[in-house]
Amino acid sequence: MSSEEKSSTMSQKISSPSHSNSSSSSKHDSRQDSWEIVEGLRGGHSNVQEPEKQAGFMLKKRKWPMKGWHKRYFYLDKGILKYAKCAADVEKGKLHGCIDVGLSVMAIKKKAKCIDLDTEENIYHLKIKSQELFDEWVSKLRHHRLYRQNEIAMFPHEKALFHPHYPLTSSPTIPDSQAIRKRASLAKQSSLHSPAPFTSQAKVTAWLQSSDDMDRCTKELSVCEAQLLELNHLLRSMEVLHRTYSAPAINALQASTYDSPKKEKRHPRKWRPKNYGKDNKTTLQVPSCISAGSVRLHASNPNLSSVDLTTEKTYHEPLDSPIDVSKLQEDFCRVANNLHTTMKSALCMLTTEKERVKQMLEHEPCPSPSAQLLGLKNALTAAVTQNAELRERLCKIHAESHISEPTVHINLSPGPLQKQDSSDCSRPLVHQASNESRASISESLSEFFDAQEVLLSASSSENEASEDDSYISDISDNVSMDNFSNEAENERLNTGCLVNGGFQEQRRSCLPSPSPNTSNISLWNILKNNIGKDLSKVAMPVELNEPLNTLQRLCEELEYSELLDKAAHTQDPFERMVYIATFAVSGYASSYYRAGGKPFNPVLGETYECDRPDKGFRFVAEQVSHHPPISSCHAESKNFIFWQDVRWRNKFWGKSMEIVPVGSSHVVLPGFGDHYEWNKVTSCIHNILSGQRWIEHYGEISIKNSNSEKCQCKVTFIKAKYWNSSMNEVEGSVTDHKGKVVHKLFGKWHEGMYCGSPPSATCIWRTNPMPPEFEQYYGFTKFAMELNELDPLTKPLLPPTDTRLRPDQRLLEEGNVQSAEVQKQRIEQLQRERRKVLEENHMTHQPRFFQKSKDETWVSNNTYWDLRKDPGFSNLDCPVLW
Repeated sequence: MSSEEKSSTMSQKISSPSHSNSSSSSKHDSRQDSWEIVEGLRGGHSNVQEPEKQAGFMLKKRKWPMKGWHKRYFYLDKGILKYAKCAADVEKGKLHGCIDVGLSVMAIKKKAKCIDLDTEENIYHLKIKSQELFDEWVSKLRHHRLYRQNEIAMFPHEKALFHPHYPLTSSPTIPDSQAIRKRASLAKQSSLHSPAPFTSQAKVTAWLQSSDDMDRCTKELSVCEAQLLELNHLLRSMEVLHRTYSAPAINALQASTYDSPKKEKRHPRKWRPKNYGKDNKTTLQVPSCISAGSVRLHASNPNLSSVDLTTEKTYHEPLDSPIDVSKLQEDFCRVANNLHTTMKSALCMLTTEKERVKQMLEHEPCPSPSAQLLGLKNALTAAVTQNAELRERLCKIHAESHISEPTVHINLSPGPLQKQDSSDCSRPLVHQASNESRASISESLSEFFDAQEVLLSASSSENEASEDDSYISDISDNVSMDNFSNEAENERLNTGCLVNGGFQEQRRSCLPSPSPNTSNISLWNILKNNIGKDLSKVAMPVELNEPLNTLQRLCEELEYSELLDKAAHTQDPFERMVYIATFAVSGYASSYYRAGGKPFNPVLGETYECDRPDKGFRFVAEQVSHHPPISSCHAESKNFIFWQDVRWRNKFWGKSMEIVPVGSSHVVLPGFGDHYEWNKVTSCIHNILSGQRWIEHYGEISIKNSNSEKCQCKVTFIKAKYWNSSMNEVEGSVTDHKGKVVHKLFGKWHEGMYCGSPPSATCIWRTNPMPPEFEQYYGFTKFAMELNELDPLTKPLLPPTDTRLRPDQRLLEEGNVQSAEVQKQRIEQLQRERRKVLEENHMTHQPRFFQKSKDETWVSNNTYWDLRKDPGFSNLDCPVLW
């Protein structure tokens, strides 16, 4: 039996669960319906036979933002899967993409005949209509995947980084010898056309012609380049070995399950290098020599995925023992020593040549003192003129700054895309909208702006749009401030306060306890059997939660509700749409530092209220359905009404998890009769099993006013590309009924939004500063820390179903993880029992404060606050949820 057939047979054995109460036929059916992860290289596969090439058409799911499937021609050769529109395009090299199957997590769903390849940067969804072709492709992919992983294991420093089918590119960080020789050649050519006087440039050219040391230095630098690359690859291999020793491998977990059919409870196993070296049965999903940070072949452009390694040493031993670690360390020290010697030699040669150039330039006659004096006089005159202008501007700033009770708001001109001329004396001063600074913003959007740019006037005139692909790097961090004429009472009126009496003076700024350590939790043990499933039905340890509920996360979207207040006091409909669009983007800002945790899932009938007189709104939410999970909320103010019902679908794809929301958000501005409606975008958490987790949002938000067709808006969350450093970018536009762009929007969803075109754009919104040591407290913003605060005066007024009274969430917030886990399991069991009673009596749950509308969405029945006031929830019968 060949190695491939053995691997296929073992994969089928291991894929079956070892703990099951169903019959063998039900086991088979369940495997048909669920996703099955394909195992990787096993320790016994030391020599995998080269597989045959495979080609043919398959259906590939369209990349975002397109939907549906399209037919593509795939060509599989030695573990590299290329695809294009047709076979001719593959032969011509016109590829749409290239996937390294050996570096990907492969999952199959037999009943749907689907194949998923998760390359961490992208998830490729493939589908085959014929069962025979599906089985053939799965078999070939298994074989090619094993061959590719074995190839990488045998040649870790060459095969894992480039493939002979693709052109090689040199390292972008170190200039190669050809480039240096080319510059020297250009310098020699320029010397042939130089003028008669023997200037400094001609001397340098002559020096380049007669210099032999530079050629030797060029060779030394080329050697340094190769040695640096070799050091980099050795370091990556050692890092991967370290990660492999410290985390359980996929097939090791599966093999241990297969070899141990006992149902006894086993304690979590601590994976250490010594255990790994002793256990010969341990297998790897991806070979240990594959580095997560190495150059991958599954990029959209295969020409970007290769590196020239001409002087590297080939290692034929697989890295599966501690001896290889020491060997790597010895090789690293040896290459580092050689590199140090070579660089020292190159430095000596460069120092010698520097002295030669310096001596040649010193013999050149200096310009006359009179010419130098004239130049200094001109520079001094220009400096005096500039100083006078700056002093005059500072006097104006000083005169306008002595104003009490400042009220900051954004002043958008009626046509920011049209140029307008205005004198400096009639323009309001541009200044920062917030008195507090934020490090992340100052390091990105505001990094390149000096004092002169910050103090630009708030004119609506704009230069033509920049030709740069990214708006972010060219913007001017300007926030317009109108004259400080409004008093505090007018501002309080604009916030739409609903509650009579004083405002709450003090709210907490820190949680009772920092977040627990989750390094000992193996997510793979939890998620390995749930590839492609909805994770809302999967029980998670309480340590993975954050002490906030999904209902509270809905309320967190109102952190910047002042944008709705400003929209309610803006006459221009296009400017109102700008504020509504910015508010829709602001709801994602708090997720930037929250990729490491998940909110508590509300139980059916759970509620949450948030009464914020300081922000002028009151909010109520309820979990109206459990399967599927549906959360509905309603907020009202004197200026706006906000509501939404949101349903989430979570999908785990091996290395990343997608959160796809279904539903829409609504805002009504009673003053103008506007009813805005928009959708939500997809969120994706990357590196969910290892490394630093990070979240991104991508998709398009379409905002429309159902009561008016005068304007609409589309905002696009741009998906990050691994070859581009820009991330979290947002672009949008407000158009009239004819489709003409009236306002342009751009920014970053975790930093701020701007209106206009750089560099004269106006800042509409900036995120609030993060509290001190926020990393230790779940990455919460100040507003998020206040959501679960239980005020002694408010507690008697809350219904017993309020989230703040939930014991497991409260215990986790206080740092009592063990008790929180016990309470969480008890609450979940109570919910199962209530659901069982409802099913036995053929009853359905009826939400208390929300009702279903004609379009099958959930809206408030406007009874919560009336019942809270009279007779009070303490006098009503409420379900026991915990």
